[in-house]
Amino acid sequence: MVRNVQLRLTLKEEGTPNGLEIRAAKYLGLEDGTFKIRVLRKSIDARKPKIFFNYKLAIYINEPAPSDALNFKYKDVSNAKAIHIVGFGPAGMWAALRCLEMGYKPIVLERGNNVKDRRRDLKAINQDHQVNPESNYCFGEGGAGTYSDGKLYTRSLKRGDVRRIFESLVFHGATDQILVDAHPHIGTNKLPKIVQNIREVIQHHGGEIHFNTKVTDFVIKDNTLKAIVLNEKDEMAVERVILATGHSARDIFDLLHKKDIALEAKSFAMGVRVEHPQHIIDSIQYHCSGDRSELLPAASYSLVEQVKDRGVYSFCMCPGGFIVPAATAPGEVVVNGMSPSKRNNLYANSGIVVEINVDKDIPKYEKFGALKGLEYQKALERLAFTSGGRTQTAPAQRLTDFVDGNLSVDLNPTSYQPGLNSAPLHSLLPKLIGGRLRQGFKAFGDKMHGYYTAEANIVGVESRTSSPVSIPRNEKLEHPVIKGLFPCGEGGGYAGGIVSAAMDGERCAEAAMAGL
Repeated sequence: MVRNVQLRLTLKEEGTPNGLEIRAAKYLGLEDGTFKIRVLRKSIDARKPKIFFNYKLAIYINEPAPSDALNFKYKDVSNAKAIHIVGFGPAGMWAALRCLEMGYKPIVLERGNNVKDRRRDLKAINQDHQVNPESNYCFGEGGAGTYSDGKLYTRSLKRGDVRRIFESLVFHGATDQILVDAHPHIGTNKLPKIVQNIREVIQHHGGEIHFNTKVTDFVIKDNTLKAIVLNEKDEMAVERVILATGHSARDIFDLLHKKDIALEAKSFAMGVRVEHPQHIIDSIQYHCSGDRSELLPAASYSLVEQVKDRGVYSFCMCPGGFIVPAATAPGEVVVNGMSPSKRNNLYANSGIVVEINVDKDIPKYEKFGALKGLEYQKALERLAFTSGGRTQTAPAQRLTDFVDGNLSVDLNPTSYQPGLNSAPLHSLLPKLIGGRLRQGFKAFGDKMHGYYTAEANIVGVESRTSSPVSIPRNEKLEHPVIKGLFPCGEGGGYAGGIVSAAMDGERCAEAAMAGL
């Protein structure tokens, strides 16, 4: 017999050894040990001072619980027909894995380094302020997802099988806790090994992955993609190409634009990253005056406000995390955030961004056509570079000074390793963004008492929330004009995170293989 039940445990019950089993036995009126529990979902309800842990359970009475073993059947594709994949982020990785399942050979072309060598590139940008435009926090094995919080929450439930992506991550080394947590994450310290495991699976089954291999041109005849040029010299014949280059591969957008391949401007969001001491967010969310209980994770938040017909909202919130330099070229400053698996850093950070409507908000950039949003991004990133001190030092301001319009005499300690430079972001940011942010922060302070504080810094700029360019595709997921080209993931404008990009990678792989 199987019973599906929902139970709520207090903080004390959660901290009791076998507390869940004891609570379930009492609920069922059975002896502990006469049944097996499978946790289907776990979440925390901290809306009121008394905190509860919510569990959705499958309880097996007088019958064994099913095995938790996961198995993905990958085929040997050493001599199979090839699918070429440009980019080895989440979209490219899961496109390659899907090729293995369906008996096609993925040939992956990645401009950056493998995950191990990529660490040197990150050290160079953090410590020496040197940006490698081919390998950085955005480019390289695993893409931007490798060195991230690894947040797996997605609203893209109709785009594919979310559970399948989670199970694939567990199969390749992620904790099985992601299968039950309401807001699952993996952690920047755990992701590199998982990415390496995926690469080894692909290679073991006959797939190919070529690092430091940049696609620099497309050879197109009669509106059909015939070949790709690598590193400006080597031509490789292709039949199907999945373009999974991510939202920061601006050279790809420029290349397509120069070749008159259809592109579309896409609305996006930009703003700043705000950083609080983690204990402030904990005290607000958990209604505590001192340290939070060790049973509770570092608290997070999600905020949204409408200001002058535009959304102002939190993005990629990283509890117990740190801010990182995410520039992909010299002469720009871009910030992003990430967290380790334990989320045990002293600071909480989140992007706070403003919606940008490319058809209404940036008329001065109309001359750039489909690339107008991208050029607007570039302009603000160059501004951040200049106001930060012309290194990877980022411009920053105390939160209250930003709202009040005052230059900060000094700044709070920060997790941002390249360092901060006090700058008047309140006057440097365009009114379109800065004015709305100032109102938004006040509204957030009303919603979360204690959030609006001089103990928080804002750091600029948070500009890579999503692609400002969309590469169109038809109902077969193929470019409507160029046959054989399958735009995919965030770079095509079709995803917004690790899971949605992975699902899109699978769908594009299936579409590319159709008819071969």
